[in-house]
Amino acid sequence: MIGGKPAAPSSAAGATNQSEIAPGVPIVRSRLPADSVTGDRKVLVYPSSNAVDFNVQELQDIHLMGPPLLMARDLMSPYVWLEPDGRFGIMVRAVTQPGEPMTDTGIIWAGWSDDGVHFAMLDQPSIVPGAVGEKDAGGVEDPTVVKMEDGSYVVYYTGVEADLAHSEMFYAAGPSVDKLAKSGVAIASTKSLGNTKEATVYREKDGRWSLFYEYAADEASRVGLAIGPKVDGPWDEQPTPFMPREDGWDNWHLSTGPMLLDDPEMPVMFYNGATHDARWRIGWVAFDRKLTRVIDRCIEPLITPPPVPDRTASDIAFAASVISRDGEIWLYYSLEDRRLSRARLKRS
Repeated sequence: MIGGKPAAPSSAAGATNQSEIAPGVPIVRSRLPADSVTGDRKVLVYPSSNAVDFNVQELQDIHLMGPPLLMARDLMSPYVWLEPDGRFGIMVRAVTQPGEPMTDTGIIWAGWSDDGVHFAMLDQPSIVPGAVGEKDAGGVEDPTVVKMEDGSYVVYYTGVEADLAHSEMFYAAGPSVDKLAKSGVAIASTKSLGNTKEATVYREKDGRWSLFYEYAADEASRVGLAIGPKVDGPWDEQPTPFMPREDGWDNWHLSTGPMLLDDPEMPVMFYNGATHDARWRIGWVAFDRKLTRVIDRCIEPLITPPPVPDRTASDIAFAASVISRDGEIWLYYSLEDRRLSRARLKRS
């Protein structure tokens, strides 16, 4: 979302026609009005198919060490990945703290770690807002890093216009995270009027790019899916991958989250869901190999933020990345739009 408001919808796409999660586990559609963009309807909470489950085993705070400009800001959207040499890379969105002049909606900073918890950040940001008149002059957000076969990097990010109300998904590329060049718009025509964001990328074995993204419809965030031959498309929009559940904790907003790909037959997304008043939690949804069917979905949230004494305070846990190594799964996320954490998960 941008400035607390979801992006505006535009073009229509075909509704999903999946009728059951597994034999004997039907998908029951809501009687509420259909989505004005796709024609999809919300669903009701259905029993788990017991294809997979996750439990939280441990929580750890993430610590960054960097220059004063970075450390004076709040932190969001921790995208963490593993390098071939065993190092952990990170890109984060750094935002001005409440009470400070809002010069932008974010800058993107990179760093490195040996343990995945303590990160030494670069001296300078990797992606900064554009100059006056450019479409990302208002801020840069939501980094998603793709390591290419030749060792170079592609970073999807959200660029916000100077009015701080409109955005578009861009990408930058370069030989290293400190030598990225802005390369243009990643998605030129989608379900929203220049306001798609929160990229989640799944590289297919045949070379195609499956790109999940957040868009908006009916004053709510939604998740879309597009498939293309390369980093910037052209994109072929797919049926809606999954919808809010009318009687669930994710009954209003949905946003993309990272994909766990250690079982290629069952990719799992740790998605973000919320109520109408934007109390975000983290859940999971499992797909078939082709990403055409949901085969299981959590009933309760996997991660809920700690209780806050003030009901009006930020009540947000928001997933950004996941890594799997040596049998351990670590999910990285932000809390309260200001601090970073990770959870060790057990898959069953």
